[in-house]
Formats: sequence, structure tokens, C-alpha cells
Amino acid sequence: MTLQAAVIPFRGAGKTLEICLIRRKGSGRKWGIPKGFIDRGETPKDAALKEAFEEAGLKGRLVGGPVGSYEYEKWGATLTVTVYLMEVKDEEDDWAEVDLRERLWTSLEEAAELLARHPVQSLIDHARGRLS
Repeated sequence: MTLQAAVIPFRGAGKTLEICLIRRKGSGRKWGIPKGFIDRGETPKDAALKEAFEEAGLKGRLVGGPVGSYEYEKWGATLTVTVYLMEVKDEEDDWAEVDLRERLWTSLEEAAELLARHPVQSLIDHARGRLS
């Protein structure tokens, strides 16, 4: 089993609550959330925050423990992703993967629709409960 960490980045509250999704630029591929491998010596929380910054240019703080986890298959292996909620405090215009990725701020409801075929979709209801 290979471990990864991810965040569901959010800002605002109540009716102004928004979630940030990312995808590879120009691919037309489905939207997802910032995620990546947990490097040696890193905690899952450290990795989640690092990936949010590298993939989406977002800085913030994790809120509570993991909202859950999901598995997916890639490279003939099963990857397990631990997902956290991250309150976004700062958003960079220029970040490590700005040329590779685009980000989209959207409502929780629209995010659930855009993630309909993504394995993290099952955690959106958990996120909704924690954020309301």
C-alpha cells in the first residue's frame, strides 16, 4: 500500500463557502484536489499542506483530523489517500506548478458534481458536515 495525503481547500463560511479544485491545464480532464506522496520524514499533515502549495499555490491551516480516506489504482498499485480540510489563508498568483495546473473556486454543491466520478466525492458529505 502506498500512502498519499490530500486537502479539500476551502474559504468562507455558510452561503459564501467555496472549495478549490484543480486539474491539469489543457487536458480537459476531470477536476480533483491537491494530493501527493508522503515523503520520508514527513507526516501526512505536512505532505497535505506541501501539496496544496505546490499544486495550487494555496497556504492555510488544516482543520481537525482527516475527513476520511479513499483508494485508487495507478501504476499497478493501490494508493491510499488521507484527506484533510484546509482553511485557505493565502493564495499565490505564481506557484511551483502554475504552468501545469489550473484551479477553480466553486460552491460545495458544484464541487460535488464536478467530482462525481472522482473517489474523493464520497468524502464531500463528510466535509459538508464538518464545515457547517
